[in-house]
Amino acid sequence: MERTSKIFQWLLVGLFVLSAFLFMFRLAVQDSATMDELAHIPAGYGYVKYLDYRLNHEHPPLVKAIAAFPLLFQKFNFPTESSAWQTDVNGQWEMGTKFIYQSNNDADKIIVLSRIGPIILTLILIVFIYIFSQELLGGWWALLPTFLFAFSPTVLAHGHYVTTDIGAALGIFIALYYFLKFLFKPNIKYVLLAGLTLGIASLMKFSTVLLIPIFIFLLIIFLIWKIRKEKISIFDYLFKTLFIFIISCVLIYIFYFIFTFNYPPGKQLTDSQFLLNSFAGGPDPAFKSCQFKSNIPLPNRIRCLAEIDILMTQNKILRPLAQYLLGVLTNLQRSSFGHTDYFMGEVSAGGWRYYFPTVFAFKEPLPSLIFIALALLIAIISIIKNIKNSGIKQSFLNYLGTDFELFSILTFVIFYWAYSIKSPLNIGFRHLLPTLPFIYILSIDVIKKWWIIGKPSGNIMKIVFGSLKKLLISSLKTILITGLVIWFLLETVLSYPYFLSYFNQIGGGIWNGYKYVVDSNYDWGQDLKRFKDFVENPPAGEKINKIAIDYFGGGNPKYYLGNKAEYWWSAKGNPKEEGINYLALSIHTIQIASGKTHPGLIRNPEDEYLWLKNIRDIYKPDFKAGTSIFIYKL
Repeated sequence: MERTSKIFQWLLVGLFVLSAFLFMFRLAVQDSATMDELAHIPAGYGYVKYLDYRLNHEHPPLVKAIAAFPLLFQKFNFPTESSAWQTDVNGQWEMGTKFIYQSNNDADKIIVLSRIGPIILTLILIVFIYIFSQELLGGWWALLPTFLFAFSPTVLAHGHYVTTDIGAALGIFIALYYFLKFLFKPNIKYVLLAGLTLGIASLMKFSTVLLIPIFIFLLIIFLIWKIRKEKISIFDYLFKTLFIFIISCVLIYIFYFIFTFNYPPGKQLTDSQFLLNSFAGGPDPAFKSCQFKSNIPLPNRIRCLAEIDILMTQNKILRPLAQYLLGVLTNLQRSSFGHTDYFMGEVSAGGWRYYFPTVFAFKEPLPSLIFIALALLIAIISIIKNIKNSGIKQSFLNYLGTDFELFSILTFVIFYWAYSIKSPLNIGFRHLLPTLPFIYILSIDVIKKWWIIGKPSGNIMKIVFGSLKKLLISSLKTILITGLVIWFLLETVLSYPYFLSYFNQIGGGIWNGYKYVVDSNYDWGQDLKRFKDFVENPPAGEKINKIAIDYFGGGNPKYYLGNKAEYWWSAKGNPKEEGINYLALSIHTIQIASGKTHPGLIRNPEDEYLWLKNIRDIYKPDFKAGTSIFIYKL
């Protein structure tokens, strides 16, 4: 019976995986290239085809290399003779345009083939979520967090794009999973697996470097808790943890050694010097010796990291690690500078502390928000009761003794969210993807404990009425959970094919979410092929010979429409004056041009589409292509 139950559970997991695959693959064909894919696809091809890391330094190579691998089995023209490859520093965007759209290649074939790898990574993560959840919650309850992740509109949206977000989620999940395995069973098997998965996570996205302090913190807490219960060798744990970090470093070195093998040392040096030129205030000969004296300001001390990196590029053994360090440093630099974007009516480069909580509340489906809110409420009540009965210290120790794995993933979620909220780099809900499976697991664990009701006791009447009461309450709870699951599934199915633009009812829904936030939350360029279909098959009574377009994304309007598309921008004025009667604008472009500018941010009036706003309501287009391209008949 138990075997049959497990088989049925895995069949359901297989159904989740198959459904997610079908959703993502169909969208991989339908969606045009998003903004970041324009840089990631040529970079990955450069890594696997030419073993050359001159493109896209600011992200680790693994996701891009996996995405580019299927391209090796096709004959594509890669413009290595262009200045974007030969002389430009990180000419990733230009190379993307030339490789995908201007080298007589089939752009759609390149894009679809590149998306197969990320789709596979997403499916692997779904399976791992079930494996971990099964150990924590049991087979049947583990299906719930697996279901929520597999059918999440955000996961289905970003799971088929060539970006590092889903890779980071997978890397972090398996790294934390195997590190916890190591803590409870510190044998050579889990030391190796923990080291390898930490290395894999590090090769997915640089934000995974947060795992290092989290692992150290968890190790300390684990050892303190373990010492109180039994005699253990602290030295053995410390030595093996160090070995885990060494294994991860070796794996990083191997990949960077391979992908920098044909990267000319001279170009690597000049590229690094250029990219780090402004890091921590820029070069200063007085600090090149990196003598950390007490009177030297902190930014100047941090500058020494850049100087060390530049020195490492000049050593043929260390230059793979120098390339990795370059990525970490440029990522830190980018994070400190922020990212110009639109949010809640304002345009700013400095970020907003309430950005991620707000975006999460607007884009996460309401049924899962109810799961999370209900679990949080129940958990708070339970914590208060436990503290009253046992005190803070004993309650915490009891929690560690029974739920150390859950404590660990809760620690990661808190740490990652705190870091994200503090950072001015507000790049979208996708940045929170690594926390999503853990949030689902934590929530369902609390829901499970809430659903279970103890057996009634007492005389026969109390047992009978208690059993009836238990049956009634359990039935109501089951109806609630089932209703939320069905609602969640309907939310996903009804939002197809606009998963990227998904907003819940609080956030205005699919068609109005742009009022609050855009970029990768709503408009990342995914609708250009839908725009092409609109232009080639316009509504009855419309004839479009030429259309002006101000497009935001990784697509190329002229590749799809040729001379029918005319590149446009606000300062060019009304295209009708040049005989063009239609204008298309990406909603991201509109919001950046229209939102109130944050103090200190300068926007030129000629970039605000004032001429269009003077003749009509810019938020009421005549037509839309998908959700993100607004079309006006002039």
